[in-house]
Amino acid sequence: MALSTVRHNHFLATHEPGLNRFNMVRAQHHHVLLDHPKTKTPNRATRLAESLSHVLHLHIDPTSHKNLDLLSVHEEKHSTPTMSPRENISQKWREIQGYHNWEDILDPLQPWLRREIVKYGEFAQATYDAFDYDSFSEYCGSCRYNQNKLFEKLGLTRNSYTVTRYIYAMSHIELPRWLERSHVADTWSKDSNWIGFVAVSDDDETRRIGRRDIVVAWRGTVAPCEWYEDFQRKLDPIGHGDAKVEHGFLSIYKSKSETTRYNKSSASDQVMKEVTKLVNFYKGKKGEEVSLTITGHSLGGALALINAYEVATTFLDLPVSVISFGAPRVGNIAFKDELHQMGVKLLRVVVKQDWVPKMPGLLFNEKLKMFDEITGLEWVYTHVGAELALDVHSSPYLKGGMNLSGFHSLETYLHLIDGYLSHETPFRSEARRDIALVNKSCDMLVDELRIPHCWYQLANKGLVCNAHGRWVKPKRDNDDIPSHASEVFNAGLGVVM
Repeated sequence: MALSTVRHNHFLATHEPGLNRFNMVRAQHHHVLLDHPKTKTPNRATRLAESLSHVLHLHIDPTSHKNLDLLSVHEEKHSTPTMSPRENISQKWREIQGYHNWEDILDPLQPWLRREIVKYGEFAQATYDAFDYDSFSEYCGSCRYNQNKLFEKLGLTRNSYTVTRYIYAMSHIELPRWLERSHVADTWSKDSNWIGFVAVSDDDETRRIGRRDIVVAWRGTVAPCEWYEDFQRKLDPIGHGDAKVEHGFLSIYKSKSETTRYNKSSASDQVMKEVTKLVNFYKGKKGEEVSLTITGHSLGGALALINAYEVATTFLDLPVSVISFGAPRVGNIAFKDELHQMGVKLLRVVVKQDWVPKMPGLLFNEKLKMFDEITGLEWVYTHVGAELALDVHSSPYLKGGMNLSGFHSLETYLHLIDGYLSHETPFRSEARRDIALVNKSCDMLVDELRIPHCWYQLANKGLVCNAHGRWVKPKRDNDDIPSHASEVFNAGLGVVM
């Protein structure tokens, strides 16, 4: 047996006790196929049949997949939980936050770390799911729900965090579709967009994870392919040293205007004020251990890194970690070095087929850093932190071919994380995250599963039938209408924000 097989079987026995002997034999068979190139590798449909049979513990002949009613199998899976029980990880929280830069716990990926990565990914996904994309809505570009209802509406109350503040952003440069605009003349805001939120763990979750965790989640963009030309040309200084970051990212993070309703203060000012308040309350007043975890996908991952830089320069003794998904490069080599010196920990989750993490600087990037001292290329972009690389081809549930939006979709990322064991092993048969979520905003699932593509939307695309039988746009509940009041009562802390 190959050495990789022995390691894999030991890992399965140690970390996946739910796998039965049949699955272990299958894992060995998979490695035999890999170790002997002349052996024919099972095709995608065969792997799909095998994987479904393992999840349901069914005895299905994978060679008869053409006669397999995949829809019936998938529906039977509906009665299984979508997540594993959450154990107490209070003694592991520093490892989870990257205290040792996630060494030896990414490959193979530890189950308790996988669940925490998915948790933060769900916070980032919430910024998409609650965003009002309807260009015919007077509230286009806002969050559809009041902050006290956000997690309830999105089914995230199980994560046991409380949203304490919404973040709004604008930009002083023209960006195609980065910030959605309403076609309605009398709109809630002509300048600003809802860009994310700040949340904090409740008492039960704090005990489970070993510290009071403050989370900042940043929203990404709708169409990343549209900003390639706009976001690779110019780097602006940040801080007082040689560190520079991409001009467009910094503009969104720092822009403000007295003539606006929601961005009299910048996204930077809003988030720093809230983080300061929470740190002073939980760490200063209550004497608790406090951490800050910043997350985001795509543009949100870039904003998360700039946010982490600012926080680290303000709070010298606050553990700051970034968990980003599909994020582009943000700054130059000096920016990377300063983040490292300040102790910011960054875990970048990337999909190998996703182009966005390769930008900006698709041609000129960190591969040229060895020439930096000779050429003086202060504009050369470089990534920061540890990388968890995922592969679309590892999942038997995903289509092949070229699908740029599907490769970049955050739900594709979360599906692949849920099924990831190590770079040497097949897709995890015990993965529990609902497969249907992958197709929320793309067409990535194999047709055998019969999941419609881009299915996530409001019922009847937001129209309701009124008392007279007319289909109309409904009025929002008063508490879901964006408020620009200077003081918002925070029920969780009992203080005025």
